[in-house]
Amino acid sequence: MEKKEQDSSLTYERKNFWKEAPKADQEAAMDYATGYKNFLNEAKTERESVKWIVNELKKHKFVELGGEKGSKKVYGIFRGKTMAIAVLGSEPIVNGFNMVASHIDTPRVDLKQNPLFEDGPSQMLCAQTHYYGGIKKYQWVSTPLALHGVVIKADGSTVEINIGEKEDDPVFVIPDLLPHLARKQQMGKTIGEAISASHMKLIFSGKVEPEAEVKQAAKVYALEILNELYGIKEADFLSAELYLVPAGKARDAGIDRSMVLAYGQDDRSCAYTSLTALLANLDAKPKRTMIAYFSDKEEVGSQGATGAHSVFIQDFVSDLMEHNGECNSSANLRKAFINSQILSADVAAAINPNYPGVHEKQNAVIFNHGIGISKFTGAGGKSSCNDADAEFTAKVIKIFNEADVLWQMGSLGKVDEGGGGTIAYILANLGAKVIDCGVGLMGMHSLYELSSKADVYSTFKAYKAFLTSD
Repeated sequence: MEKKEQDSSLTYERKNFWKEAPKADQEAAMDYATGYKNFLNEAKTERESVKWIVNELKKHKFVELGGEKGSKKVYGIFRGKTMAIAVLGSEPIVNGFNMVASHIDTPRVDLKQNPLFEDGPSQMLCAQTHYYGGIKKYQWVSTPLALHGVVIKADGSTVEINIGEKEDDPVFVIPDLLPHLARKQQMGKTIGEAISASHMKLIFSGKVEPEAEVKQAAKVYALEILNELYGIKEADFLSAELYLVPAGKARDAGIDRSMVLAYGQDDRSCAYTSLTALLANLDAKPKRTMIAYFSDKEEVGSQGATGAHSVFIQDFVSDLMEHNGECNSSANLRKAFINSQILSADVAAAINPNYPGVHEKQNAVIFNHGIGISKFTGAGGKSSCNDADAEFTAKVIKIFNEADVLWQMGSLGKVDEGGGGTIAYILANLGAKVIDCGVGLMGMHSLYELSSKADVYSTFKAYKAFLTSD
């Protein structure tokens, strides 16, 4: 009996970028990573990301919304930490827009508002810290840290701080306990308890002024240095936002240089790809308005004035409608969101060869197989998820297929293994069609996350195609 040949069109099978993508795309992926790494090096906080993006926009003659009338390329910034960009289409905004929405905050360690104190036993000047977002605290000890942020002085002036990124800069460290003395303090504890928040004091400085007969001589000496360099006093820390991030540059990874190892790829990989995708479409003439949204506070629940729960993105679209000569009544604003389609641009968890058991392989994201699409995120019984409808899922897949984008479907680990969320459900609450899709990472939320250049480039191509779709 003659054997039947298998019809490959009947089965779903993801494709490996390095096998299936054209040679031109493979070369483009390697080249694309150069600009990506530069962004990661220069934008390690949300404020730095906003400034970097604005500098790029000015090269392309974007104007701030509310400024020049008639401009088709506009942006809006809210409190220096969140922003949105738009390129107006030929159709009214009330008919709907295409948005790619990422976040630009990352897990980190913050200095407390009154941080500096002299530690009696060690006689060192230390700083109290408070971690931000979902971190494994043990990863942040005994590693070089840089200090980024702003200090708002009593006179209202702003001082930008960036210490630890230049080759000749000092760095900071949270010292770990030596293994010789860690048996009782650490070794018998769970990994989550071995380093507690109270054990994350930063070594700030050690010198004292030898001739000064003052209390807290180490603190006074450090404050003299800070005052000389930046003109700040201890009271200025009370109105400061100072973040500790890994001190180091993004690097190529792997003997083949096919990967990127860097801090903050969650979610700046999706922020960079959405920005460059929008800029790559400037010569297109789309029907629907294209929007790239960069939110803050996602790592702590998207609350507050600059998080996705805030009124900013609705206000931006309302102002955009007015700028476009449309009625921006509350009813029209609601219709604009209801008629819109949005990609919640957030990273996915790629299978880690050291811990494959937390994933279900056929429903997981794998390196080098393109952008990861997640119909839902959340935890347990899909708690706090969006769960995109089948119609929109099919439409997004069709857009990617027609643009020769490599994609794969993947969820965030096995059911009941854990879970996590994105801003997808927040935007879906406004009535929009929303689905999660982004770059797969290994070591997400660690100091140095790993990405595939193939997947980063595929994500860029995917966002580019989506933004101009009908």
